[in-house]
Amino acid sequence: MPIVPDVPAHGGNQDDDRGAARTGGPLFRDETPPTPPYLAPSQNPQEPMTSAAQPVPAPQKKNAGRDLSAAIGVGVGLGAVIAVSLFVVKAAFIGVIAVAVVVGLWELTSRLAERKNIRAPLVPLALGGAAMVVAGYVRGPEGAWVAMALTALAVLVWRMTEPPEGYLKDVTAGVFAAFYIPFLATFVAMMLTADDGARRVLTFLLLAVVSDTGAYAVGWRFGKHKLAPRISPGKTREGLLGAIAFAMAAGALCMQFLIDDGTWWQGLILGLAVAGSATLGDLGESMIKRDLGIKDMGTLLPGHGGIMDRLDSLLPTAPVVWLLLVLFVGSS
Repeated sequence: MPIVPDVPAHGGNQDDDRGAARTGGPLFRDETPPTPPYLAPSQNPQEPMTSAAQPVPAPQKKNAGRDLSAAIGVGVGLGAVIAVSLFVVKAAFIGVIAVAVVVGLWELTSRLAERKNIRAPLVPLALGGAAMVVAGYVRGPEGAWVAMALTALAVLVWRMTEPPEGYLKDVTAGVFAAFYIPFLATFVAMMLTADDGARRVLTFLLLAVVSDTGAYAVGWRFGKHKLAPRISPGKTREGLLGAIAFAMAAGALCMQFLIDDGTWWQGLILGLAVAGSATLGDLGESMIKRDLGIKDMGTLLPGHGGIMDRLDSLLPTAPVVWLLLVLFVGSS
């Protein structure tokens, strides 16, 4: 999962737009601005301020908006767990995916209940979500679709045990959560079934991380034009270009050296697609958080937020990478 901090623009956090609507002048045209407090002791208030009385603004330091040391430490730890499970025992990595899915479902349903009074049933979602990941690994796309359908049915039935008020919004949110988190995550499990499955998953993770890193580096240094200010004010068009350039370069290398029968030009296409899907994933979860009125989905990962704050770009990217790899080099 991406281990880089969220992409800010010029020191701001990409999901913190609390100051976006502030203005520097009076709220209404007939308001009288307050008297400037910075006057020299002997200066007449009716006289212009001298240069000596001018306030000296404090120097601004760029701040990523996160505890970078904690973020890096947690990221390294997560990377170690993923690497060991991915290349030692494939079944262990399926367990890692299932745990991430269950925690993500818990975070999403908790925030929905707290902020919107939407009570999507967690028990059938958690059981069905874990089963969905296993079914995708064992039976492929057909197994994932069947498990998804059964999970949706379980949500509908489970919610019937409670009063009917709010039934429609609760089950709608439950089916959405089942699709958004475990179903999309099954594509990572399906990548793992190929002969070079571990390297396919590694390619998927590397491209997502590199895309985020490119957006962060370029947006932080050169970002001036907002990409979607009403959704994520910190994202810039320059950052998106950085994500595309970094991801395409990494994609070319990964396809050439990690994927069996892959070629560099396929990697360029793969990297471009990953940069697009990862950015849309970030914006999609930012939209959800804006609607809920929260900054992070959770606090489980110091310096990162919650599990869902790390999965936002990975989830929509997984089916894109799986499909392109199948088209380029096959599924086995």
